Amino acid sequence: MKKPKLLIIVLFQNLIGEKPYYALTPAPPLPGILLAGLTPPIVEVEVLHEMVRPINYDTDADYIAISFMDYLAPHAIEVARRFHKQGKIVIGGGKFVSTFPEKVEEYFDSILIGEAHLIWPKMVEDLVKNKLKKRYTADRNSNLKNIPPPRYDLVESKFTVPIVIETSRGCTHSCTYCQLNIDPVPFRVRPIKDVINDLRTTQKLPWFKRKMAMIHDNHFGGNLENAKILLKEFAKLNFWAIGIQYSIESLRDNDFIKLLSKANCRMSFIGMESLKEQSLKSVNKKQNKVKEYKMFFHNLKKNGILSFVGLMFALEEDTVEYYEMLPKLLDDIEVDVILPSIAIPILGTPFYNSIQKENRIIDYDISHYEGDHVVFKHKHLSSKEIYEAYKRINKIFYSPRRIYNRWLNIMAHQTIQESIPQFILKLVVLTFVYFKLSIFQRHHAMKRVFVENNSNDIVVDKSASIEVVHTI
Repeated sequence: MKKPKLLIIVLFQNLIGEKPYYALTPAPPLPGILLAGLTPPIVEVEVLHEMVRPINYDTDADYIAISFMDYLAPHAIEVARRFHKQGKIVIGGGKFVSTFPEKVEEYFDSILIGEAHLIWPKMVEDLVKNKLKKRYTADRNSNLKNIPPPRYDLVESKFTVPIVIETSRGCTHSCTYCQLNIDPVPFRVRPIKDVINDLRTTQKLPWFKRKMAMIHDNHFGGNLENAKILLKEFAKLNFWAIGIQYSIESLRDNDFIKLLSKANCRMSFIGMESLKEQSLKSVNKKQNKVKEYKMFFHNLKKNGILSFVGLMFALEEDTVEYYEMLPKLLDDIEVDVILPSIAIPILGTPFYNSIQKENRIIDYDISHYEGDHVVFKHKHLSSKEIYEAYKRINKIFYSPRRIYNRWLNIMAHQTIQESIPQFILKLVVLTFVYFKLSIFQRHHAMKRVFVENNSNDIVVDKSASIEVVHTI
């Protein structure tokens, strides 16, 4: 008897007018393939990442599971409606669903609230038996033992790096803009043997796609001693390159940097956010010290590790003068790649609550809360000034000449600390990763940042859109 089919969709799509925008991101998000790994074998599974291919509404799948972030809620509702018209059963999940279930529950046959690993198998069994409940809620403080490996074999071939894992959940910091601080869960680490098992369960991938991996933790260094043990284990796996995300204070530990290098970490994603101390303080990012940036990024570079950093615009203490200086400041600290975004007062965060209390929200359309729109009235800047700085700095930083000069600088920092063949491989991999990230970010800037935005401080008609934020 043929198994019923489950289609897991990870939403991404933003529209430029009516035209879908697809990213050139090197690696997939984790939720879809992790959910597929948790799915019992009573159903056939397909995973669709909307960032690389459009949704097929004529799918032969019997059941649809949709994972989405907050700004994608209106899109998720429309996707669910279209599948309902096809007679499909549709399940909703993800951080937004878990945080604000009451805002989306009516649009789905069932929703998953919280972490999926202990309740998803039961949910699928109920689905197949036609006993699906309206809600399934996970224990907020569940342990992370025995989570099955993600289904890397279901990742689309367009992704360069299909191996993505997590070694921990939660974060140890309380940045006011962060969605993790709406209703924080405890910081927890996974058993080391489970993490290593994930990295070894890759046999169905082409050999060259088994040589790179991404660690998708919010803060890999949240438990620094555990992170060091993991890095020693990573080094034994002989990856060509690993990308890791962590908070910047981890770099105050020189042993951590050395272990990153020995594990062939070739890219570190760090939430730098600002080069203005007052702006960092305004969002409670106390762990960042601007005076340390240059030393940290220099240390990473000489150890063969690229610095890929978040950079936020429209933080509360930003000024026109700061934006005028920013290109030079970025040059001075020798950062390799930036991920710029406009500050978002995500619904429920302390940042949002503060902005709303001061009556400074000017755009209530949650689909604009993706980091490319100004949605609140800034204390010192007009929306036009923010957009212009955002566009100008992207253009300057990602000009072909500057991209090339930064690559020369990266190469100039490399010294032979291994055999000649390994050194050559390091240079090749660093070059590949650097240009892959730079091209991705330049593409995003050209497609999303440089399109025309409404740069006037005009409140969007609340009668049409306030429900999107407050009641969907």
